[in-house]
Amino acid sequence: MSGGWNTIESDAGVFTFLLNNLGVQDVQFEELLTLDPEAIAELYPVYGVIFLFKYPTDTPYTSTDKPLDGAFDRDAAENLWFAAQTIQNACGTQALLSMLMNREDSEVDIGEKLREFKEFTMALPPEFRGEALSNSELIRDAHNSFAKSSPFVDETQRQGGEAEDAFHFVAYTPINGTLYELDGLQPAPITHGACASAEDFPAKVSAVLQRRVARYDLSEIRFNLLAMVRDRRVAAREMGDAEALAREERKRRDWQFENALRRHNFVGFAGAVLKGVVETKMREGGEEAYARWVEDAKAKTRLRLEGRKKGGGGDVEMEG
Repeated sequence: MSGGWNTIESDAGVFTFLLNNLGVQDVQFEELLTLDPEAIAELYPVYGVIFLFKYPTDTPYTSTDKPLDGAFDRDAAENLWFAAQTIQNACGTQALLSMLMNREDSEVDIGEKLREFKEFTMALPPEFRGEALSNSELIRDAHNSFAKSSPFVDETQRQGGEAEDAFHFVAYTPINGTLYELDGLQPAPITHGACASAEDFPAKVSAVLQRRVARYDLSEIRFNLLAMVRDRRVAAREMGDAEALAREERKRRDWQFENALRRHNFVGFAGAVLKGVVETKMREGGEEAYARWVEDAKAKTRLRLEGRKKGGGGDVEMEG
């Protein structure tokens, strides 16, 4: 690392512990598998959502006059915490902060360090807030701590190979009775009309997201939606629901384990395992048995690849 920002995954466990590491209290993320308002409402209270989508390359994404949906609120760019995106790979954390900084109230405790950062940057215009964010060691280090270990370099990108699809994060949150879309690539916050209460938010944001998804081809399914909600362990304790509390604690442990795996590369471990397997095969049957084993493995791999091609390809990992 040379002071840059690494790519992190759109994952509830990543975003939840990223918040924890920044000092935010009693908040977590939940992944939503549907845009139905009922699914969002079940997580009440919902402070906002972060939407991940494929960055369009066939049509202009930004506009200085009018967005594809909603309307620019240029006055809000000064009054809300809104930062222009000035760096790559940080759009997920920027969307998270855009939502968090504007929901600081009696329900959301953003912590002392983020509160100081907010107080300092609110006096700046959006483009300088983006610069302040890009130069924040606190936020950058917390962000990069969740980057996956990548021991290999993709040389095809340097040799003119086909570029990978790019993805982008934006935040939607109700602020002062209005539903806002906060996207650092746009010139100002985008208003989507009145959103008088937390109860109105699920239906309002669902309609906006459905219109957004409808602009893509039916074959495009690489979307991800994360809701920022109150720590569900707090509600379980308040209700005395031991089963729910145990379930949420188990989820946290699973997230911690997954995050730990992201920080390590297992090339050395895999090499040691493979070496041990080869030595075992050689002891059991010599070179002839080893050769048969290799050929069998190649045949099975070819079958798997053929089956994957017939099934339409493998999974796509979405990051931003």
